[in-house]
Amino acid sequence: MECSSLLHHLRLSSSSEEEPLPSHALPPITELLSLLSRKLIGSAEALCECSSLIGQLQHLFQAGDPDWLFTPAVDAVNGWAELRSVYCSLISALIGCVVLPLCEDDCSALDAAAYQSVPERAAAVCSALTALLGNWTEESEAKRGETGLTGLLLAVAPPICLFSVTHFQDQAWTSATSRAAARRLHQALLRAGGWSGSAHLLMGDQRTGDGGILNGVLQILQPQLTRDSWRWREDVKLLFSWTLLQVTRPFLSPSLPRLLPPSLLLNDDYRPENCMLGVRCLHHIVLNTPAADLRQFNRAEVLYQALFKHLYTSEAAVVQLALSCLLDLLPVLEKPPSSSCRTKPCRHDDVLRLVLTHMEAEHKVALRRVYASALPLFVERMGVASCRHLRRLERVLLGYLEVRDPPEETSRLKMLEVLQKTTAVAWPRMACRVDRFLRCLLRLLVDVSSDASLDEPVRQQLMDQTAAALRLLDGCSQGRVQRLLLQVDGLCCSSQVLGCLATVTAEATGTPGTSGGGDGLG
Repeated sequence: MECSSLLHHLRLSSSSEEEPLPSHALPPITELLSLLSRKLIGSAEALCECSSLIGQLQHLFQAGDPDWLFTPAVDAVNGWAELRSVYCSLISALIGCVVLPLCEDDCSALDAAAYQSVPERAAAVCSALTALLGNWTEESEAKRGETGLTGLLLAVAPPICLFSVTHFQDQAWTSATSRAAARRLHQALLRAGGWSGSAHLLMGDQRTGDGGILNGVLQILQPQLTRDSWRWREDVKLLFSWTLLQVTRPFLSPSLPRLLPPSLLLNDDYRPENCMLGVRCLHHIVLNTPAADLRQFNRAEVLYQALFKHLYTSEAAVVQLALSCLLDLLPVLEKPPSSSCRTKPCRHDDVLRLVLTHMEAEHKVALRRVYASALPLFVERMGVASCRHLRRLERVLLGYLEVRDPPEETSRLKMLEVLQKTTAVAWPRMACRVDRFLRCLLRLLVDVSSDASLDEPVRQQLMDQTAAALRLLDGCSQGRVQRLLLQVDGLCCSSQVLGCLATVTAEATGTPGTSGGGDGLG
């Protein structure tokens, strides 16, 4: 039977107010959907004919009786298998009408003009699939718990999910209309399956034993995520990263062999945006995978090498993400030096040494801020083992404290925090450096007090942190800082500086044990 005659038989070509025929008077749904799938595949290049077929499908799903749409021709296992196959073929044909064009090469993205016809078609397909899922919701409520219907939904959910995610993101191939339609489709999918959100949709519910669609989604994505093919379509990397970032413990670990290789491919790409996406994926894997699973097959060492090389790049955003990920990965590979009696240098030392080396010569403001923000965390992690890097650390501290970093003075504040942490854990080695740090901190106080461009809260924070650093230096030098401060000429300093120094000397003399070297620091 021809498609047009079938649609006429279903009274979808006439007035929309007519009641559809009862399901027992209609031909099998599999017959019609198979025919429509073939026609959609044949008309994918003809815009008008394809749009017409999509519209007819939408009407079919809106007006069709749920009993007819979701009941197999033969009420048996083979009947449900045939129905699943037909629906999967139809949805694949529908999505194929809006497939994104391939990039011209694997080095550059397509212009926005290449996606000119995509948003309109995507919105139409979203509307048709939303109508199908709306009918599905009614049927699933009437036949709650039926195994065949649940299996049918789980079979068609992965491609529908990926299609909606492709088009609800703000990208060159979407418009406001197509994004809204895709969001409605995604919500309709969640309602149809009773899922509370995207993470529940992918992972399922461990308590009830309900499975998610993660395996189905990865089965679709994996052939497109090879080293030679992932760059040819702009949406593949976004779909993979969205999927991965939804999956958390304990569901990520079983799929790690399929999630780690694509993440490493993104991480190794030369384009910064792809590299950043890859580092985010790797960081999510580190945070959501048990340490034992990461150490298995030497995965953690592979991750470490993949991230460590990013410390040589000049892209501040990449370095920031890599340092953050390394901080969470290093405890998987080895115990932090601060919590063990390790005397030999380790990977923590390698990272800190490289960071300090780059900090000494770095002149880009963005990179200086990234390094300065990460340094306190590494010094705290190193503990007393930071003494191994004290000479280089001293040069970095003195250099960064002398240079302004308006308007928030991020670098100076972080360096003051590093100085305090270093003094607290390495105080026996800091006594001989008190004079150099004291001169630097006094210059800092004078600069800050005379800088009219600084906001008052930032100025006060700088002076408070400087005073705290001076008190710690005084404690580790057995009161030497206090004696030297008494020699400061009050005529050369503002009232703010004198007030700050007064708090240092007052607390140093008024607090028992502060000048007792190691005992004072506790």
